[in-house]
Amino acid sequence: MYEKSYPSKRYSKTITFLEKHVTQPAQILDLGVENPFSEIMRSRGYTVENTGGEDLDLDLNGVTASKSDVVTAFEILEHLVAPFNVLQALKATKLVASVPLKLWFASAYRNKKDPWDRHYHEFEDWQFDWLLEKAGWEIKDRSKWTHPVKKIGFRPLLRYYTPRYYIVYAERKKS
Repeated sequence: MYEKSYPSKRYSKTITFLEKHVTQPAQILDLGVENPFSEIMRSRGYTVENTGGEDLDLDLNGVTASKSDVVTAFEILEHLVAPFNVLQALKATKLVASVPLKLWFASAYRNKKDPWDRHYHEFEDWQFDWLLEKAGWEIKDRSKWTHPVKKIGFRPLLRYYTPRYYIVYAERKKS
C-alpha cells in the first residue's frame, strides 16, 4: 500500500526502523492525531493510541495518563515550541522519534494558511540528540535518509544527497 504512494520512502524507512527496535504486539502512544502511519503500525501488529489533537505545549494530560511502554513521535516534535516538556513528561521506557533535519539551503517549513502546519524547529542531529539527553533519554540507535524530489534544479540536486530525516531509538535513562 504505502510502498507505492507518497511518502513511501519515509514510511518504509520508519516502519523498518520501528520493527528493528519494538516487537509486536507493543502498546504504542503515537504523539499526534490519527494518521496514515498509525494504520500502518496497526497493520503490522502494534496496538496504537494517538493523542487527541490537543496542543502538547500546553496540555500534557494525554501524554502523562498513557500506560504505553513505547512512545512514537514521527515528525511532530518540530511543531512544538517546547518539545523538551513533552519528552521529559513521557512515562514510557522506549521512544522512537523522527524529525526533519535543518537544511542549510532551505528555510524552515511554514504553511501560511494553516497555523498548525509549520515547523518551529528544524534540528541538526546533534541538537536533537542533546534535547533527548537533557529530557532523560539515552539514544541507542539512529539513522538518516534523504528526501529527493522529482524536479530539476540546484536544490533538488542537493536534496538527492543531503539527509532530510533523522530517526532515533532511545530508552529512558535509569535514575
